[in-house]
Amino acid sequence: MTLKSFALATALTLATALPSLAETLKIGVVPGAYADAVGVAAEEAKAQGLEVEVIEFSDWNTPNLALDAKDIDLNFFQHQPFMENTEAEKGYDFAVVAPGILQNFGFFSLKHKSLDELPEGGSVAVANDPVNQGRGLLLLQKAGLITLKQGVGFKGTLDDITANPKNLQFTEVEGPQLVHVTPDVDLAQGYPHFIVASGAFDPTSGLIYSGVEDKIFNVSFVSRAGEENDPRIQAFVKLFHGSQAVKDQIHTSFAGSDKLYVLAWLLK
Repeated sequence: MTLKSFALATALTLATALPSLAETLKIGVVPGAYADAVGVAAEEAKAQGLEVEVIEFSDWNTPNLALDAKDIDLNFFQHQPFMENTEAEKGYDFAVVAPGILQNFGFFSLKHKSLDELPEGGSVAVANDPVNQGRGLLLLQKAGLITLKQGVGFKGTLDDITANPKNLQFTEVEGPQLVHVTPDVDLAQGYPHFIVASGAFDPTSGLIYSGVEDKIFNVSFVSRAGEENDPRIQAFVKLFHGSQAVKDQIHTSFAGSDKLYVLAWLLK
């Protein structure tokens, strides 16, 4: 094969792999591990002819509002139960495109070294959104600190607590802000990627963590329903899943600790 024919073949291969990619793909993220990983993939995508604009949001509401309004094409910050809950509340029509990162969230304390040290009437900060609050309460139940109504699962709320032996006092806080209130309470629900991004304390110091049994809670790529097969989206997700640089960045963003995350697309 001549150099000219090789160049032509390469161009045709890229054109086949990444069709209809002239329009910039806009992806919404939240700061930390998800933004970092998507940013690395965006640089690699650019080298393959796909322009990607990464847009950061500071809360968990605006990325879905922007997706519904068609201000972005894809977001990467939420798990399926969160997506389904916001669809029911707001009337959105979204679809999970592909799995991403399963973050092993936990409960953290800067005042106590074990859950046994929690005092009577101790203060506990939990997420204020329905799904993540329920997930946090399930972990507290697993730790033996509370009991929930039978069958509520991750949809449980503070109103579903049926037993609270230590009379723990709960405060509801928006997820990204939990890291900032941790010093002020006895125990706080925490998300390692926000903790890493803040530099506030050691994200590997959790007193208890969730695990792979929570795989439905992996943060996934989400698009508007019916647009899952957009060639730009499919090309980006394929690159993200296959990139060693992305995997390396995720590991770095989770403080180099395997106990804080799982690559959900590798789970069976």
